[in-house]
Amino acid sequence: MTTIAHPHIRLDARGVAWIDDANVKVIEVVLDRLAYGWSPEEIHFQHAHLSLAQIHAALAYYYDHQAGLDAEIAREEQHVGELRRAAPESPLQARLRARGLLS
Repeated sequence: MTTIAHPHIRLDARGVAWIDDANVKVIEVVLDRLAYGWSPEEIHFQHAHLSLAQIHAALAYYYDHQAGLDAEIAREEQHVGELRRAAPESPLQARLRARGLLS
């Protein structure tokens, strides 16, 4: 069961915010904004399947729920870091390290 959180935004059964009529999570648009500093217009240029209204709604949802979404981003970054540290060295990394190109 989904509920309407904001216009153009819906929450799935786990409480994850999604953009209506798109297979895009709100947090994905937010990460484009935070990581690249993209304006809504640039996000639209990069993701033409999203309307400006959908993008603005996603950003509005983020600002209304910033603490929770920022915490989720931090948890995901920590998890990715743990996975990287646990992963064995790839053959490419080994070759680069052998050539002194990777420390």
